This record gives sequence, structure tokens and C-alpha cells, in this order.
Amino acid sequence: MSEPRCNSYYNATITDETDYPQLEGDIRVDVVIVGGGFTGVATAVELCEKGYKVAIVEANKVGWGATGRNGGQVTGSLSGDAAMTKQLKNKVGAEAEDFVWNMRWRGHEIIKARVKKYAIECDLKFGHLHTAYKASHIGELKQTFDEGCRRGMESELALLSKEQLPDYINTPLYHAGLLNKRNMHLHSVNLCIGEARAAESMGALIFEGSAVLNIEDGILATVTTAKGKITANSVVLAGNAYHKLARKKLRGMLFPASLGNCATAQLSPEQAQNLIPKDVAVYDTRFVLDYYRLTADNRLMFGGGTNYSGRDSKDVAKALRPAIERTFPQLKGVEIEYQWTGMAGIVLNRIPQLGKASANVFYCQGYSGHGVATSHIMGEIMANAVVGELQEFSLFAEMSHLRIPVNEWVGNQALALGMMYYKVMENFR
Repeated sequence: MSEPRCNSYYNATITDETDYPQLEGDIRVDVVIVGGGFTGVATAVELCEKGYKVAIVEANKVGWGATGRNGGQVTGSLSGDAAMTKQLKNKVGAEAEDFVWNMRWRGHEIIKARVKKYAIECDLKFGHLHTAYKASHIGELKQTFDEGCRRGMESELALLSKEQLPDYINTPLYHAGLLNKRNMHLHSVNLCIGEARAAESMGALIFEGSAVLNIEDGILATVTTAKGKITANSVVLAGNAYHKLARKKLRGMLFPASLGNCATAQLSPEQAQNLIPKDVAVYDTRFVLDYYRLTADNRLMFGGGTNYSGRDSKDVAKALRPAIERTFPQLKGVEIEYQWTGMAGIVLNRIPQLGKASANVFYCQGYSGHGVATSHIMGEIMANAVVGELQEFSLFAEMSHLRIPVNEWVGNQALALGMMYYKVMENFR
């Protein structure tokens, strides 16, 4: 049974709501993709552009899961970058650092090109501010700034002092900021639906309300739902934390964490200008951080307070209001009109997990809260892998990952304890 979309700002402002049919009968395609979020849809676009016949099966609606529940920020903060670089050095040597650096921005280029090529209306804006929550964090920003300048980004970066911050954000909370003009923010659901429409225009078949019940692999693979069946040469599992397929291979590798987000009532243009004069997206330097931005219709969208227990927070607005009012005292008592949660797929070493569950069944998951850009990169890599171009896929598939050989609940409690440790260590940064 398909579930309705959540009470998010994104879902309340969809410009082109989907109404794809439920899968019925038997269908034959080249590739069937399980999951209609960013990973699945981005992979479908790539494959369709290569001339492949593709079907997407989504249990609910396109963009229903984490794709439609995030903060809409497209940044160069690549989760697991240090661990990724360390492992890659054993495979590609000195090229590892360049590979990881380029991955930081690859998703940006894919999204920009796709929005332009398919005329996707998704409120795409440029500009992001990484803010030092403590004076002791300024060194981290300076290190990032120096690295960016060394790699040719000096015209897109600016290190801002506390005195310069009011030109960009009207809060007393931070000690410095790193302005990044390459980073972006956007309307996640409208982007995903726009990409789905692009895939559809190239012949992709898209089915909603079609939860996958079983996958059989042989010479060909067969995906079965309640009312239909799709036979394909290859299957791509792209459900991240929202599916329970291929448990023999994937159990203990990925753990769901609940991300809370909310949006205020619409502010006046003057109020919005007062909060964030340059309309940049923002997040801070803490391990468990706040992230926020203005929407196209002048609401403050604010997220934070990740719940690593694997359970959704009961009252997101109540949990986030103190952080909103601490950041912007001028918004004390502001009405919060939308609140929602979403499950991010957390990987212990934070490196995205790519691989094969069986001969014809690929999987891709685990962006650890950095999925908007990363999912588009992985969509490109997965599409290449499906057609036999395995170089980048193999780099990720051969990464070492920790597997917790317990049930998901126990794993989440261990993850929560680990994050509690980092929260304590925050006091010493």
C-alpha cells in the first residue's frame, strides 16, 4: 500500500505532481531500477541518454524518501573523504587526493547541466556559508579555504571575519565563515520529478505504488511486485535506507538516522532580507550541525538534531525551535508551518557503498547525510557500471566496510553511542 507524501515544504510546493501507474503485468527492459529517489532517477537519466530501455519501480511516489526530506543543499562536503582517500591511495596512489577533490564538485556539474538541458524548474540558487560555531573552529575553515585556493577556486571562495558576517547572515552566533559561491541550494522534489520527466521523455517506464516483493537472479533478473513482474538484464537497488532487499548481502552495513527539518510561515521580503541578506545556504562546523536557508517564497527552512537511534523524532518543530531562536533571536515565536523527518543511510566509515548483491543485481547506498550531490555522482558511476564501464564502480566496490553482525536496532544503538562520544568531544574542539 503506497504511503502519502510527508508534510514537507517541498511536497506542499510541487509544481508538477506525479501520477505514474502501478506496475501490472509482465514487462521486459534492459535495466530495472528499484527506488524513485535521486539515486534511482539519476541512474535512469544516465542510462536513457545512453539508449537503454529502463524501468523505475517506486514503492510510494517519485522523491518520496530522503530525496524529498533533506535540506536542499548541494555542497562540496563529501562524507568519508579522509577514509576514502586513505583506501584509494592503496589503489591509485598519489591520484587519490585529486580523485576525492574532484568528486566534491562533480555532483554540482551534473545537476547544473541537467537543470539546463531539461529546463527543470527547481529554484536553483548559488552561494553557501560554512560558519565557525567556535573561535577554535576558524582554523578548519582556513584550511579548507587554502586548499580551495591552491586548486584554483580563489575567485569562488572568501574567508569572512566575524565583522564581515552580517553582510551575509544576521546572527550573533558565529565567529567566522567560509563563503563558497560554487555550492548551491534547490527544491529537491521538483528537481527529482524534473529528472524523472526527463527520463520518461527518453522512454523510461516509471511505476509508483509498486513495492518490490522479490528479486530472482539468473541469466536474466526478475523483479516482482504485488501485481506485476519486470524481467531485465540488470537490476539496480537504489532505495538507500528505505528498502530491505538483498539482506543476505547488505545486512549490518547501513543504518538509518532520522534527520529533522522544518519551515517557518512565509516571511515578508524585509524579514527574509534581514535574516540572510545574500540568500546563501548555511551550515556550521559542529559534528551534529544545524543547516538552513531561505526558500523561494521567503520561509526559513531549518534542519538539525539528527536522531541516530533509527526512530523518527516525535515533534521536530519543538526540537528545532530553540536552535532557530538561538540563531535568529528576531524570529522568537515564529510560526512553524511545516515539519518532517527523513531517514538518511549512515555508513560507519562514511564511504558510499557500491557493489553487487548477485550476478545481475547492483546496489548503491549510504551517503551519510550528504546525498543531494553524491547521489548524482553515484548515478553516473552506476549507469557506467551497468553498461560495463567498471573502473570507478570497482574502486568503490572494493572499499573495505565494517559490518555490524547484529540486528538493525542494536546497530543503531551502537551508532547513537558513537555519536554521543563525538558530541562530548565537541566540547574540546
